[in-house]
Amino acid sequence: MFRSLRIAALGMAGQQLNVDVISNNLANVNTTGYKKTNIEFQDLLYNTIQTGSADGSVGHEKPSALEIGSGNRPVSTYRSFTQGDVSETGNSLDVAINGRGFFQILNTDGTISYSRDGTFRVNAQGNVVTTTGLSVYPELTIPEDTASINIAQDGTVSVIIDGQVDPEEIGQIELATFMNPAGLKAIGGNLYSETESSGQASYGMPGDAGFGTTLQGYLEKSNVDVVQEMISLIVSQRAYEINSKAVKTADELLAITNNIKR
Repeated sequence: MFRSLRIAALGMAGQQLNVDVISNNLANVNTTGYKKTNIEFQDLLYNTIQTGSADGSVGHEKPSALEIGSGNRPVSTYRSFTQGDVSETGNSLDVAINGRGFFQILNTDGTISYSRDGTFRVNAQGNVVTTTGLSVYPELTIPEDTASINIAQDGTVSVIIDGQVDPEEIGQIELATFMNPAGLKAIGGNLYSETESSGQASYGMPGDAGFGTTLQGYLEKSNVDVVQEMISLIVSQRAYEINSKAVKTADELLAITNNIKR
């Protein structure tokens, strides 16, 4: 009974974590470029009561051992980088990545973060920045008196100045890819940082082999499937309830055992 109490308690704790992850997915269903996460579990060590080896007293070999598990534990949260739906915004500085790749964002400490959120704006100095004011890298500066901005599918950024006819190229959007993007560390603000698990970033231009293309006037939505998350939430709730019932059952069995001597 003591073992069953521990196992059920671990099951309840695991399902609570699962609900936390699902809740975060649902909370970010409208977050631009958000990628859903799933929690992954592993079973714990088993206590071998009897082995499956030959028993000389019986004269034959048991087909399987008698093993009792010790519950489960959460081992990781896996982030799925499947493509989200792309929606048109009409904003010339909104850019979506169609395919693989991340935008490079320059942090205030000089390091580089990576993002799928292409909601860009222009600050007072004319620099192209994120909604939180971090600069896009390589840095892009929009000249004064710019009449229109064009971002090609290969990431080339050009502008037309008032009074001019021919476009003027001002820069290039460069993308980064990773061998294992699921290994990136989410640091908030729609940003990720490189880790040993993700591998080092590889850089290239939109449209290069292995890199996506850029779509001006579009944004990538979250890849969270609300219906699927609600189903997972119900399943997790039921699993939590069943584990709590196992705790009650084990407690009742202990009470019966304690009452035997009376």
